[in-house]
Amino acid sequence: MTPPISREQAWELIKKYNSHEQDLIHYLESEAVMRELAEHLKLKPEKVEEWAMLGLLHDVDWGITKEDVETHLTKMPEILEEAGFSHEFIENILSHGYGFHELPHLAEKKRTERVEHALAASETITGLIHAYALMRSKKISDMEARGLLKKFKDKTFAAKVSRDVIMEIEQLGLTLEEFFKIAIEGIKKIKEQVGLV
Repeated sequence: MTPPISREQAWELIKKYNSHEQDLIHYLESEAVMRELAEHLKLKPEKVEEWAMLGLLHDVDWGITKEDVETHLTKMPEILEEAGFSHEFIENILSHGYGFHELPHLAEKKRTERVEHALAASETITGLIHAYALMRSKKISDMEARGLLKKFKDKTFAAKVSRDVIMEIEQLGLTLEEFFKIAIEGIKKIKEQVGLV
């Protein structure tokens, strides 16, 4: 599916509902990881764009729901439907909230599709990578998967980042280290946009 709106329009849509800089950085990093992952998996160009768009828009309603976390992802379907996105695209975005007890409407659901595991793992890994980069004086240009793997194994580092969700990438036939390389590479390409060097 070719996204119904351009990347620029998607970014404007994000900014309409979100203004917090850290949130915007997270969306850009999620987009970058999903794009890099889709390219690594040799998906068709339109699929690459769709995966990147999933990463960019996955938390479109966060800015208007974070004060009442239980409502997160309840406004998103209407926002994206209005923008012309398909039911399937919207369902794929909803899936990154599956299994979270903070979201009662999604708590009992389980991810089953490759794209669902990809989105959940990709948007989650950004927290680990960004925290590690900040620890390294904002440096990502020489970050290696090995070092990130050590931080991944240290449960006290970026403790809120779900290791279990990141491990869902194995459902796509990738090892953690392979995924870390892909994710680091993706974020490196936009380092200036997200305040890293």
